[in-house]
Amino acid sequence: MNELLALNIVSGPIIVAFFALAAALLIFLLARRPTRRWQVTSAVAVLAGVVLAVVIWFIVQATGSFGIPISPTVYALLAATLAGVFVAVVNLWRSRWWRKVIAITAVPVFLVTGTLGINAEFGLNHTVGSLFGVVSEAPIALPFAAIHPRNSPKPGPLWQTWKPPANMPAQGSIGTQVIPNTISGFNSRPAGIYLPPAALVPNAPRLPLVVMMMGQPGSPDTVYTAQVLDKIAARNNGLAPIVIVADQIGNPYQDPLCLNTAKYGNVKTFINQDVVNWALANLNIIHDHKYWTIAGYSNGGACAISYLAEFPKIWSNVFDISGEEYPGSENPRHVRSSIFNGDQAAYDAIKPENMLASRKYPDTFGMFTVGSNDAGYIPGVKRMAAAAAAAGMDAVYWESPNGGHVLPALTDGLNKGYELLYPRLGLSAGPP
Repeated sequence: MNELLALNIVSGPIIVAFFALAAALLIFLLARRPTRRWQVTSAVAVLAGVVLAVVIWFIVQATGSFGIPISPTVYALLAATLAGVFVAVVNLWRSRWWRKVIAITAVPVFLVTGTLGINAEFGLNHTVGSLFGVVSEAPIALPFAAIHPRNSPKPGPLWQTWKPPANMPAQGSIGTQVIPNTISGFNSRPAGIYLPPAALVPNAPRLPLVVMMMGQPGSPDTVYTAQVLDKIAARNNGLAPIVIVADQIGNPYQDPLCLNTAKYGNVKTFINQDVVNWALANLNIIHDHKYWTIAGYSNGGACAISYLAEFPKIWSNVFDISGEEYPGSENPRHVRSSIFNGDQAAYDAIKPENMLASRKYPDTFGMFTVGSNDAGYIPGVKRMAAAAAAAGMDAVYWESPNGGHVLPALTDGLNKGYELLYPRLGLSAGPP
């Protein structure tokens, strides 16, 4: 089962095979005796698919229901999928039984192919498991189940004191761990864990901690973090933070709003107590909170800045990558009604901009990134960066060139963030 969930659906033979099969089926279904009746019928079927895609485009544009900008490629794939389905449907009339069987078979093929193509355009869900919000990576072996207190860091930044052994792996290791919900009771999926090369050798140094949260819907996927950090670690003697990609969602089809609520559970307590306690007990991390970072993408970005704003004694650094401006910002009226019983003041109190205004954040670093083409998110990210700077944070706002809301905005944001964070964490003398 795990092998199926781990199959790559963004590049490689699976998506190529589906596109080839869909193209062959469409050609077959269109290739009937070219009577005038069939020419008109097939043209109407194709046109119906295109028109329906245009109608969906108008609805999305008018309501903003999707929450993020949608590229023309997505609508083209949607139009092609719907046109294929309509062509298959019209093949059910005035046709032989075997053509009917092929037409019925073609419908799910067209739908799956369209889904794979649209998913590949977004680029975030690269496996079957991640597409359905299921963690598919195998459990990772933790080389430091318990950290002896004598294993204290040497004085001075790691980039000066750490000398990698000859047998250090060239790349880090990724996998999963179930983090007990001892205090929160929150039902999370297994967390993704990234251990950099320097963490995989005997007598490894204690390393900085990053807790990363992904978007919703989505899964606690380590792939993009590992891709970015492996390249940076290769230039810095294998040094990188240890990263927990924690699950702040639980059910991938609902948004717990980064909060403790009766409706969705105690996700705030899970991240800031259960995950933190587990990291201290199981990972070879530096205990000084100056070296701890809370990070997030999209939904996770809203959680990251919210948690730093509320718990500055735990988190000293934050990455807010294409983050929502505040929990529930895509549908604030519904959130205010369903979670806060219509109390606008109570809702405003949990917004990170207001929390940042209530205190100062000295010796705190904040990285706020967004795609330059992500018009729906740029204003909110700008406001958040400004609020962080006004609160005394060393805040940096940066736009990923030609980036939308998905890739490459995510990986660009991680790259830029770590570029600026590495010296602060003692992992490099300057930009890595």
